[in-house]
Amino acid sequence: MNDEHLLTERRALLEAMLTHVPFDGWTDRAMAQAVKDCGYDAGLLTRAFPNGPAEALDFWVAETDRAMLRVLEGRDLAAMKTGQRVRTAVLVRLELAAPHREAVRRALNLEALPQHAPKALRQLYRTVDAIWYAAGDTATDFNFYTKRMLLGGVYAATLLHWLDDKSEGFASTAAFLDRRLADVMRIQQAKGKLGKLLNRLPNPLGRARRA
Repeated sequence: MNDEHLLTERRALLEAMLTHVPFDGWTDRAMAQAVKDCGYDAGLLTRAFPNGPAEALDFWVAETDRAMLRVLEGRDLAAMKTGQRVRTAVLVRLELAAPHREAVRRALNLEALPQHAPKALRQLYRTVDAIWYAAGDTATDFNFYTKRMLLGGVYAATLLHWLDDKSEGFASTAAFLDRRLADVMRIQQAKGKLGKLLNRLPNPLGRARRA
């Protein structure tokens, strides 16, 4: 079996599984039901997702990140400021997950377990890294990690707000995101001012050397 055929099977199995996850969670039962729905043999489970439901979830997150990037390619991000690009990307990412909001809730329940925490952090990092990539981030210094850490906090908080948002068009989530991004901008501005201030201070080590 070639990789392309396996990828097709993985995607079909995931799509079927997403109809069962709201009721059964990210479980072996949901996976078995999906295999039955697709008419595949039971051996597909070990071929497609040998590490079980957690691997299927990881695949779903990665697939949704890739879908987000495809959608953003059709948006005029170049005409936006960086903050607006990030905002657009986050909202697109949530829009793509909206048809499966209960599956997202079930995913967070699964990844709250200690054994899944490292994978959950890797997934969060991949998502925010994809968002920064779409926003045109070119940082290669310490700023690279700072931006991702800050956006990780914003995205995680916004995701939790979105899960219980009953407003039309998720307007409450958009407003919540705007406030969190504004907080980050204030932090960045404060860091910039602090950096300039420190650069103006005399270097005591340099003075000692001259002495």
